[in-house]
Amino acid sequence: MSILAVFNQKGGVGKTTTSFNLAAAMRKDQVHPLLLDLDPQCHLTMLAGVQTQLGTSLYGFYKEGRQLTDLIRQLPNGFNLVPSHIELCKIDMLLGREPRIATKLRQAIQSEMLETPEMPIVFDCCPMLGVLSINALVASERVLVPVAADYLSYQGAVQLAHTLTGLEHALKRKFQRRYLITRFDPSRKSSLEVVDKLRATFGEDVCKTVIHESASLAEALLMGKDVFHYEPAQQSAEDYAKLFEELVGDGFLPLGD
Repeated sequence: MSILAVFNQKGGVGKTTTSFNLAAAMRKDQVHPLLLDLDPQCHLTMLAGVQTQLGTSLYGFYKEGRQLTDLIRQLPNGFNLVPSHIELCKIDMLLGREPRIATKLRQAIQSEMLETPEMPIVFDCCPMLGVLSINALVASERVLVPVAADYLSYQGAVQLAHTLTGLEHALKRKFQRRYLITRFDPSRKSSLEVVDKLRATFGEDVCKTVIHESASLAEALLMGKDVFHYEPAQQSAEDYAKLFEELVGDGFLPLGD
């Protein structure tokens, strides 16, 4: 399949929510994703109900030389997770000047043969451009950018586009990109205006599917459940199912690749 980074430098746009529920949509389709929580805030790890120590998290990979394979947790919901730890916030200070640090994650995925058609890889990135996010982007083929349907999030998406273009020049390759509109409320004029601006700016790179603002989505996260296990008949479950279908259908997430 593919390696996907879910990334935005702006917080509060639904990055972890999207990583978690897109993975749930994959699992619903009998695909077993591998998620890596690259955010020291550990929100994805907490959603999964995983308790970690330093050596059993991604900190163990970066600082102690542990293999990714040894850190994978197989969860009851069918996900595979490499968890985060709050101490990951120190990685920039500890390893930022190491040669070839930017390729550490990519090399591990390749050497451990973790990329398989049966197990797509999803990175839940931290909302800043440091060692962890750069590792994810260097290792990724595709970037999914959640953008909340508000003006500041739109401006953040424009800034992020410039960041990705700069990285493309440095890496000498292109990222396939999709911008996902989240927290969409069709009753708000401002939401509709932001959607129009995003589509005018990014064109076909904006997903047709939007993720609606939803009380059930927030409640599911509070319960540590994905939307398909919490209320499968609700709008949020329909949205994430449609998102997965769209990304597979247009070749952004090619099954069996």
